[in-house]
Parts: sequence; C-alpha cells; structure tokens
Amino acid sequence: MLVSVIIPVYNEKNTIEEIIERVYSTAIPKEIIVVDDGSTDGTKEILKTINREGLKVFFHDINRGKGACIKTAIKHVKGDIVIIQDADLEYDPSEYPNLLSPILEGKADAVYGSRFLGGPHRVLFFWHYVGNKILTTFSNMLTDLNLTDMETGYKVFRAEVIKSLNLRSERFGFEPEVTAKLAKGKYRIYEVPISYWGRDYLEGKKITWKDGIAALWHIIRHNIF
Repeated sequence: MLVSVIIPVYNEKNTIEEIIERVYSTAIPKEIIVVDDGSTDGTKEILKTINREGLKVFFHDINRGKGACIKTAIKHVKGDIVIIQDADLEYDPSEYPNLLSPILEGKADAVYGSRFLGGPHRVLFFWHYVGNKILTTFSNMLTDLNLTDMETGYKVFRAEVIKSLNLRSERFGFEPEVTAKLAKGKYRIYEVPISYWGRDYLEGKKITWKDGIAALWHIIRHNIF
C-alpha cells in the first residue's frame, strides 16, 4: 500500500518545512505531492531548496485556489490512498493511522476527520463554529448524509474514487463538491474524531465570511444542478 499525501500551499513560509517533516515522520509508505498556489511570501523559494525522496513539488504561476491545487496533484498520484493535508499545522499527521483505518479495513471509500466528535481542539471563534454547522447541515439536507464536519480539511479517499469524481471547483468549493459527488456515487463515508489546532487571523488564517457564502452556492450547485 502506498499513500499519496497532497499538500496544497499558499503563502505558508513559516509552516511549510515543518508540515513536510511531520508528514515524513509518519510510519507509512508514502509519497508527498506539494502544489504551491502562486505564493508570494517566499514559500516557493523554500520549496525549491527541499530535496527529499518521494517528494514531488509543482508550482502554479498564479493563485488559483485549493481545489485547483488538488486537481493538479491528482494527476500525479501513484498511491492507493489519497490524504489531503493542509500546510498550516492545524491538522496533525500523527493521526494518519486513525484516518486510514476504515479504508484499510474495507469499511469505507472515503474518511472525514471530524473536528466535532470530541477530539482535543484549540478554542477559537464561535461564529466559525456556527458557520461550519450551518454549512454541514445544509449539505446534509441535500446529500441525505449525517456528517458532523463537511468542511474539514482532513479528507482521505481510495485513489480510484477521487480520480473518478471529475472535480471542477478551483477554490474552497472543493469540500462541498467532493461531498456531493461521493453521496451521488453512493460511496461509503466514515467519520473519525481528530484533534484540531485552529489558527487565528494574526497567525495566518485565510477563510473569511465570503468563503462561507461561496460554499453555500457550491452546495446548491453540486447537489441540484
């Protein structure tokens, strides 16, 4: 079994080296596919200095979005299982065994790491929590799923499944789109609890209320049209 870890990155010069090291420290056979999304803060230059076995790095000339990074990476996946790993250290690679377990046991085609199933987490923004619950509930209404965290950044897939979904979203629409397409395809989804060390805006968090509005549109678009 080979696991392909996809790391989309945009302007994360302070965390990119550490997240790559954390992923390398996990005791699983893996390749790491990093896609830099037009970074302007020095992230790109740092990536050009890293030379590790099993590391593939690709660069977008301009900022295109998380979904675009994932689509670029999928073209180069060689593994049997795909993990999406954010570059900002909010999600801990040491939890890969729990995330992989349902797929390895033949119980799931995709696994979502939920921030709302009792795992340890940093206490931050009330309205972010409310926004996540609204988006997840709205998505569940249209997909007939009972997810607790549709917007989680930790998603794991059997490689043939994610390759078959014909993903179109360029930016943060990836989360509702992939959820809608998994539901339409009747794929088996599991949730497992994860820890979560969320950042505040001074630390570099990029999600805004505008992304929440866009997510509502993507939920409608990919479930109804």
